[in-house]
Amino acid sequence: MATRGIPTWPWSGTAPEELPPAEAVLLDACRAWVEATRTGSAPLVALRLPLVTEGIAEAAGPLDAVLRALACPGSMGCRLCPRVTPAEGTLLIGLGLAQRATRREALAAFLQLAPPAPAYAAIGPALTVALMMRRAGLLMANPLRATS
Repeated sequence: MATRGIPTWPWSGTAPEELPPAEAVLLDACRAWVEATRTGSAPLVALRLPLVTEGIAEAAGPLDAVLRALACPGSMGCRLCPRVTPAEGTLLIGLGLAQRATRREALAAFLQLAPPAPAYAAIGPALTVALMMRRAGLLMANPLRATS
């Protein structure tokens, strides 16, 4: 069995402060959305605040659509969780792949979080978020380049 060239999913188990800036702002926004969802607050408002700090407030709507489509608040961490959960890592990988316009691979990542119909529904908004981030100069790491 080959042990070289197999992608390692880099963000699961990572401390949030060790994430690159683009991934860190997305994680912060997603965790704010999850917290608002759990407490009954307005998730879109909570999601927008971290994005405003990076000048990508317009990405709040599409990111909200991604999170709603994937419906994974139960597997996401809270704002103070010391490590990135596997679901958060998968979401970041999917968004990173979407930024590179590798739709098929991004869909494969989203299929780990949701059934086919919701995963497909998340692709369009994910591409929009990724494009908005790219235009703002926030480039995500390529998860397919990280190998063991």
